[in-house]
Amino acid sequence: MEGEDNVAGMSTANEGAGPFEGFVLGIETSCDDTACAVLDAEGRVLSSVVSSQLDVHRPFGGVVPEAASREHLRNWPAVSAAALQEAGVDWSDVGAVAATRGPGLVGSLLVGLSLGKAISYSLGVPFLAVHHLEGHLFSPLLGTDGASRSVPESMVGLVVSGGHTSLLAVDGPSGAVTSLAETRDDAIGEAFDKIGHRVGLPFPAGAEVDRLAELGDPAAQPFRVARIKSDELAFSYSGLKSQALRALGEIEAGNGHAVEAPADAPGDDGSWPQDVLDLLAGFRRAAVAQLIDRLDRLSDEMPVERLSVSGGVAANRLLRREVALWGERRGADVLLVPLRYCGDNAAMIAHAGLLRLRRGDTDDPGSADAESRIPF
Repeated sequence: MEGEDNVAGMSTANEGAGPFEGFVLGIETSCDDTACAVLDAEGRVLSSVVSSQLDVHRPFGGVVPEAASREHLRNWPAVSAAALQEAGVDWSDVGAVAATRGPGLVGSLLVGLSLGKAISYSLGVPFLAVHHLEGHLFSPLLGTDGASRSVPESMVGLVVSGGHTSLLAVDGPSGAVTSLAETRDDAIGEAFDKIGHRVGLPFPAGAEVDRLAELGDPAAQPFRVARIKSDELAFSYSGLKSQALRALGEIEAGNGHAVEAPADAPGDDGSWPQDVLDLLAGFRRAAVAQLIDRLDRLSDEMPVERLSVSGGVAANRLLRREVALWGERRGADVLLVPLRYCGDNAAMIAHAGLLRLRRGDTDDPGSADAESRIPF
């Protein structure tokens, strides 16, 4: 099991690399983060700049698509300038451009994709329209202080975020990715955010639910682990969300008042009722247990020698502990995405583009389109 912020036991990315020797500019605008990054030919992250729009969307309790698009346009000049400056390169040094094409908010995607296509066309360099999950999937191979690691011969990827809960199989030599399982309803991160919103936490609430769950006793408020069918790997979080909401209603009925975040939250953890902390802990345990259950069942069906875990929810404390234990129990190498690359970022997009460049796989900037829903 690798450490919290590095990936060991893998060969460096420049082994067997293709002829590309320039710098890759990455652009990520699939939702509400404006991101730009620069990687060198070995997959070394020279810069990764992310501008958050939380202050814009928080008053609405979620992302407002039209506002997100406008903010991307407003933020891009400063973000791109900072990324180039930090990397120590000029526009003329850019040898390829990779931008997210989907899935995501169409307006947001169009901003980044259009910028990427225009930059590629004006510089006369290759363009890569990257699937957002492709970026997350390979992000555990990114190094934190050196070259990225090469893609293994075979790998299973668990991508968990606010919009995705996916199990994916990767064939290293061809780069082919096969979907093994997806969520049938809510994604795991979405469920965390909704429960956090219900107890009065500001958007996005998932990370704070995780932190508060560390203070509770999950055994005091157990929840069932969802299964669709005994032979299916698909995920489902709507049932767990409903269980938790009913339990919150029972707590409120017993206490005679609504559950609300303390006025000083998150600074005053002592003001949270213990039964609410226990509920959040029980919710988190059941949510993570569903992921481990699917990994166990997959491992019973096929050998899983290496598992990559990525996405925003990959920062969850309990998940990072549990997948490490799962790897020890199943004899699998677990590659956890470095914490700095858990959320949406352009380094993972540039990295996915670099992997495709090495296979000679590029896109026509004149025909690549943004798509809100796009299969692997």
